[in-house]
Order: sequence, then structure tokens, then C-alpha cells
Amino acid sequence: MANRDLTAGAPGKVIRSYCLPLFGSVFFQQLYNLADSLVAGRYIGEDALAAVGNSYEITLIFLAFAFGCNTGCSVTVSRYFGAKEYGKVKTAVATSLIAAAITCGALLAVGAIFAAPLLRAIQTPAEIFDDSLTYLRLYICGLVFVFFYNVSNGIFSALGDSKTPFVFLAISSAANILLDILFVAKLQMGVVGVGWATFLCQGAACVPALMVVAGKMAKLPAGTAPLFTFSMLREFISVALPSVLQQCFVAAGNIIIQGVVNAYGAAVTAGFSAAVKLNNLATSCFSTIGSGVTNYTSQNLGAGQPRRVQAGFRASLQLVWTISLAVCLLYELFPAQLMGIFMDTPSAAALQAGVSFLRVAAPFYFAASLKIMCDALLCGARRMRLVVFSIFLDLGLRAGAALALSALFHTVFSIWFAWPAGWSAAAAVTCFLYAEAAKSGFQRSR
Repeated sequence: MANRDLTAGAPGKVIRSYCLPLFGSVFFQQLYNLADSLVAGRYIGEDALAAVGNSYEITLIFLAFAFGCNTGCSVTVSRYFGAKEYGKVKTAVATSLIAAAITCGALLAVGAIFAAPLLRAIQTPAEIFDDSLTYLRLYICGLVFVFFYNVSNGIFSALGDSKTPFVFLAISSAANILLDILFVAKLQMGVVGVGWATFLCQGAACVPALMVVAGKMAKLPAGTAPLFTFSMLREFISVALPSVLQQCFVAAGNIIIQGVVNAYGAAVTAGFSAAVKLNNLATSCFSTIGSGVTNYTSQNLGAGQPRRVQAGFRASLQLVWTISLAVCLLYELFPAQLMGIFMDTPSAAALQAGVSFLRVAAPFYFAASLKIMCDALLCGARRMRLVVFSIFLDLGLRAGAALALSALFHTVFSIWFAWPAGWSAAAAVTCFLYAEAAKSGFQRSR
């Protein structure tokens, strides 16, 4: 697919046309994630669904580093692409891939050693511990694919190409569903089959993505460029490290909340796991559009056009609030039916937990999406300290509220109000940070 210059054209039209394929990508990304839980819940049982969902919270720690590499690469590459410094684009891409390889190697070692202790730390119920560990270990084995695929997607987005990730995700998601059904429903491999399906499809998406990246680099109008420089590595780290910390805050907060929920038993854990998958479908839509805003912002600031940034931000808000309204209505009106996608015959406790979570959280997607758009713009402007502060506030409030509400009321229903509290407070703060950054034309990095 062709590269695209995001610094020309009407900002609203550019944002919408660029984000539309990204929105399609998030559908397939979530279909990819949902497939494991759906197949586990319907073809194996409630405990298997709980095991996959329970492991997912720990995989977010590893994904934090992969997403950090994605963001560091994307922001750095898009800035030079917007400035039309194509030699530096090539160096930024190669440096990012080298840094990702080193980071991935370290995490593979950490995952091999600490998988079981991490599951114990979040109070994984005994009846799902072995399946959780099996799925987690298989996921860790596929980290190399996760890392390089995420960096490749960051490169595509930085070059204004939002269609290539869509194609890869569509193929990979379809393959994952087919392999899940083959391994679990036909071959009766249980949770092991779910893990292997994920592993194989990650590899099938990663390898061709890297090949396309190599082809795009070869076509750029630049001469020989160094593969690696420490100055470029510092630029990469200046964005990637805060992004990693940001994602780690998310993972740590989710793990704390998962531990609180796990104390209410495997049935509640299963219902919560299904509801969180649906919740993540909504928030991932916002985050994916936010990724488009980040690259749009970075390209335009690289080209010296800060006025286009605010117009693009307003267009992105219209887009995410339209999605928020649609998803809110869906989750408020049909929560039980949506939960039934994951569990054929859910227990009363599982169904009640999932339905109550969706109905409490859904009306506050407007606040969550506003916060994510502000964070995305600040990330593109390299205001990473502000982004990390915003995320820390959100997750700190959410985790603290979950602990406090559970201790005070001793019901799982009370825990769900931690999400509105975190989203609303963080949205108010991040709007203020956005307004302050806009006064300086987003030019001064912090």
C-alpha cells in the first residue's frame, strides 16, 4: 500500500480517511483477541474462559513493551517523514527494530522465569491455575512475533499507510479463528490448542509485515543511511520508555483489579473476563483512532504546521464520540446477549458480574475517549511526561477505588464504579494539559 502525507488536505477529511482503515484494523485486532476467549468459553467451559482471561492481564505487561516500541518508532519515523528527511527515516526504522529485538530477548528470559509467580501474585484460583500457566507460557514463546509485528505496524502508520495493517490483521484474525476451532473443537486440545493457534497466527502476520517494511524502505528516495546511531536510539527511547511506563501502569492497574475480582471466585472471574473483552473492544477503537491522531500530529509538527493539529483533534473527537454513543447503547440494551457470545450456558454469578460491569462502564466511554484523544495528541507532540502522568492518574484512581470499594462494600458490583471514577478524573486533567500545550503551539518537548 502507498505511503501518505498527512500534512496536506482538509484536516477533518484527512483524519477520517486515514482512521477508517485503522478502525477496521481494530475490529480484526479485537476479533483476534476475542476468538481465544470465545472458543475457550463455548467449546471447553467456564473455567477455560476464566483461565484465558486471567492470563490476559499478565500478557499486558509484555504487550506494554511491544506497544512502547511501536509508539517510539511511530512518533520518531513520522516526524522525519513529515519533514521529508528520508535518510533519517531509514535510520529510525532500523534502530527501532534493533532496540525491539534486544528488549524482546530480555522479556523472553523474564517470562520463562516469572510466569508462575505472576499468576500466584494475582490470586489465580486453584482450579484454573494450570490452564492459565499453559496459555501464558505459549503466549510468551510468541513474543518475538508480537514485538516485530507491532514495530512494523508503527512504521506503516508513521508513513501514513493505514491500509496494510488492516490487510494483515484481517487475514491473521480469520486464520486464528479457524485454528482455534480446529485445535479445540475438532482436535480436543483444550487451552493448549488456544495457545498454539495464537502463536502460529502471530508468526504468520509478523513475517510478511517485515517483508513489506523492507520493500517500503527500499523505495524511499534516499541514499545510503546508517543502520544504527546512538542519537536516533536516544530519540526512540525518549518516546518509547515513557510509553512503556504508561502501558505498564495500565497492566499493573489491571492486575491489581484482577486480583480483587479473583477473590470472588472462578465464576465471577469468567463473567468479568468476558465483559472486559467487550470493554476492550470499545477502548481499543478509541486507542486505534488515537494512534492515527499521534501520527497525524507528529507529521504535521515535523512539517512545521501546528495549526492543523487542533483541527485534526476536533475531527477525531467527533469520530470517537459517535462510536461511544453507538457502543454505549449496544452495551446498555443487550449486555446479556453479548455475554452469551462467550459462554454457552453461563452461571448466574458469571452473567450477573459481566452484565453489571458493562452497564456501569458504558455511559462513561465519552470521558474515556476524550482522555485517549488528548493523550494521543500529546504523545505526537512528544509531551510524554504529561501522557504518563495522565495514565498514572487514571490507573491509580481506578485500582485504588477498586480496592477501597471492595473493602468497604464487600460486593463485586461496587468495584465496577472504579472505571467511571478513573476515566472522569483523568479526562478532566488531560483536557487541561492539552489546553496548556496548545498555547505554545505544541512545539516545546518536555
